[in-house]
Amino acid sequence: MPDRSEDQALVARAAEGDESAFRTLYRAHVRPVYWIAHGILRSRADAEDATQETFVVAWRKLPDLELVGESILPWLATICRFQSANRLRLRRRDQAHTTDAADEALAGTVNGEDQVISAALAERIVAELGTLGELDRKIFRLCATEGHAYQTAADELGVSHAVVRNRLSRVRTQLRGAVEEVRDV
Repeated sequence: MPDRSEDQALVARAAEGDESAFRTLYRAHVRPVYWIAHGILRSRADAEDATQETFVVAWRKLPDLELVGESILPWLATICRFQSANRLRLRRRDQAHTTDAADEALAGTVNGEDQVISAALAERIVAELGTLGELDRKIFRLCATEGHAYQTAADELGVSHAVVRNRLSRVRTQLRGAVEEVRDV
């Protein structure tokens, strides 16, 4: 049997109730999930709520998950899109109770095309991260995903501050290009 990816191993442990493994998955994927929610909801507070709801649902459904790919992010992105759509419906309902005006924004905000773009975006980010070398993936994980300072990452990886800063800048530029490719399609 081939080696499992880090996500696959963490999902298996989390599905058995390992909270530490789930926290690791959370830290690894919370930012991309947040940005997917923010892209749909256009509100920081709502995106934060949808992100938390996504991980609550994920925790409950993990025991039944059969992870097909190497990353859990596409599955989390799907949950996030549903949670964001639910939040938009709640927002619409709340606005309908507080105003007499009909809310036309919902129909234009979440549509099939936007959901396909969000799924394609998540898949493209995962694919692009898969092309990175080991050091670049570690730098990205430490700085962009876990929020460590450049010097902290440099110390942990045994490289200079400048190496971390330059490589992370290159990775971000690469990811931005990948994101723009999906949006231009």
